[in-house]
Amino acid sequence: MTTAKKYWLLKSEPSVYSIDHLRKEKSAWWEGVRNFQARNHMREMKLGDRAFFYHSNIARMSIGIVGIAEVCKEAYPDHTQFDKKSKYYDRRATKEKPYWYMVDIKFVEKFDEVLTLAAMQKRKELKGMSLLKRGQRLSVQHVTTKEWNFICKLAGSMKKKY
Repeated sequence: MTTAKKYWLLKSEPSVYSIDHLRKEKSAWWEGVRNFQARNHMREMKLGDRAFFYHSNIARMSIGIVGIAEVCKEAYPDHTQFDKKSKYYDRRATKEKPYWYMVDIKFVEKFDEVLTLAAMQKRKELKGMSLLKRGQRLSVQHVTTKEWNFICKLAGSMKKKY
């Protein structure tokens, strides 16, 4: 039985890891998530799921969706939780009972322009989107199929239906 594809949004500060880093590397692991709800979202991700790549926390630049990535490896234990030298080290985690997970993603496309947070907030079609809710700070969020298709149209990236 085939399950329906899910859509996601992954936030990153471009000074830490940007869509251009992903494009250059072609694929990368999405490590360092230290929020249980965001971790649980990653554990739901399946091979082939698509995600908007969102640049957050940018000084003097537009905050927003900058492109698309695809899950190319499903959730597995985040190795940084075991590394005492890593800023993501968690002394509670063990190899037998890991706390944190990561997925691998690959580059799909970079949008010609940033689809800004301000532009999305003006669209009634996105009124219920998690990203636009007050106080929403999760680095990994679910996106509905309706929101996905609408944003792809806004971004001009409907070369093919995802």
